[in-house]
Amino acid sequence: MQSPIHIVWFKRDLRVQDHAPLIAACDAGKVLPLFCWEPTVCSALDYAAQHQAFVSECLAELSLELKKIGLLLQISNIGIIETINAIATQTPIAALYSHEETGNGATYAVDKQVAVWCKRHQVAWHEIPQNGVVRCLKNRDQWHRHWEERMSMPLLKKPAFQHSNTPYQLPSILAQLNQPIAAGLDKPHRQRGGYRNAIETLTSFLDGRAAKFRGGISSPLSAVSAGSRLSPYLAYGCLSMREVVQASRERRFWANDSPHLFSKGLSSGLLGFESRLHWHCHFMQKLESEPEMEFQNLHHAHDGIRDELLSDIGLQRRLQVWCLGETGWPLVDACMAMLRKTGWINFRMRAMIMSTASYLYWLHWRESGLHLAREFLDYEPGIHWAQTQMQSGTTGINTLRIYSPIKQAKDQDPTGAFVRHWLPALKRVPDTWIFEPFLMPKSLQLQYGCVLDVDYPSPIVDIGQAMREARMKISAARKKEGVYTETQAIIKKHASRKGKSSLHSGSDSQKMGEREDASKIKEKKSKLMKINIKQQNLFE
Repeated sequence: MQSPIHIVWFKRDLRVQDHAPLIAACDAGKVLPLFCWEPTVCSALDYAAQHQAFVSECLAELSLELKKIGLLLQISNIGIIETINAIATQTPIAALYSHEETGNGATYAVDKQVAVWCKRHQVAWHEIPQNGVVRCLKNRDQWHRHWEERMSMPLLKKPAFQHSNTPYQLPSILAQLNQPIAAGLDKPHRQRGGYRNAIETLTSFLDGRAAKFRGGISSPLSAVSAGSRLSPYLAYGCLSMREVVQASRERRFWANDSPHLFSKGLSSGLLGFESRLHWHCHFMQKLESEPEMEFQNLHHAHDGIRDELLSDIGLQRRLQVWCLGETGWPLVDACMAMLRKTGWINFRMRAMIMSTASYLYWLHWRESGLHLAREFLDYEPGIHWAQTQMQSGTTGINTLRIYSPIKQAKDQDPTGAFVRHWLPALKRVPDTWIFEPFLMPKSLQLQYGCVLDVDYPSPIVDIGQAMREARMKISAARKKEGVYTETQAIIKKHASRKGKSSLHSGSDSQKMGEREDASKIKEKKSKLMKINIKQQNLFE
């Protein structure tokens, strides 16, 4: 009889360094590293071809790294349950090891099935935390302390070479089954997966790009390089959160200790970056504590105010033009064009396009949220659905943020460089009309080669009227009976605790950079005026 095997189930942790389940399995006995393509996940409405392609790149590099320590990664196309069932017919399973995952409804369902299977077959399943999200958290009072304790723990080195490990091969029948194929097409200019690309991105950020982080991450022009661009690598676990936090802290220490050796503003930028890492886990904790957030309004006072089924033809049309980037508001459409090519746009623009869908078009956040989940390469369910609801005003505890796409364009793209790059139809339109081409007289439309509803669409909604109506509807919903009691319960369960950490104190809106005073905006505009957009930078 074959000796029992210890299965390491790789999910959103595609690395060998700082990997506690891998270490534990290697210490326990014969190891089988396993990744399973889940048909239900690949066919889910929030999954797309770019996600599958990115994961495939990560797996190719993970396989090479595991070979260096004497382990053979096995990839199954039929999901974890069918796979371990097949394995169990050939060899005993000693234990299953994995990281805890805060995923979407599809992965949560798989986890519950695995828990039932392990209990039925008396196989121990060792789940280990890999970030700041806390399972079964009773309240938020001590969450900051938990996060800091985990981020301060020593990094785990990759295991030593497994001399006694005989590579295990999956049953041959599994290898004959085709991999499930996600919907859509891959994006031509997205970031590429794998640990080496992740480390290169982290290194370039710590070596200097972080100096522009503060003040540089709001504009879609400057955020391409000023942002860390680490989000997809954190989402799929090419890097651990602890690894990034500690690398950032170490660099900030040296920047403070020897400022003459580092870029001006590097220490400040890294401090702001660490705050974002903290908020990364803060928002994931929301979905962990309330999985229904992916499907239901967090605050039920907002139930029924938007048409979730899009039964109205007008709403279907609004969703279509928003998804296609044909709203007639250039900054919104340029952001959608960039997303189609790269799978990435900066946070401020994500908030703006979500606000456009939720308030100006009055679309239910679920439909627009699913579209953006497929568009975002770095789709992280915990962050995504919490932010989607926050930007749609359905949390009941956050400030209502209704963005004007015209004002945002003037603030974040003052020369129109971003808009002109992504919307060729507007290349010849002068600054006077670049953000409101629908106001151009017909003679100028002909002169500049941008005829409305021929070369570029007209808006189908009046911004001012839509904003007023949205505020009235949200205000009416929040005046319903029983709203206060539910609001207090949500605050207790999900809200950040002020004063727990000097680094992270402040409101959600302050920390997420949603408000800036007039002087900062003026200074930022001056800087943006000097930016010369370069195509290769947009595709970094």
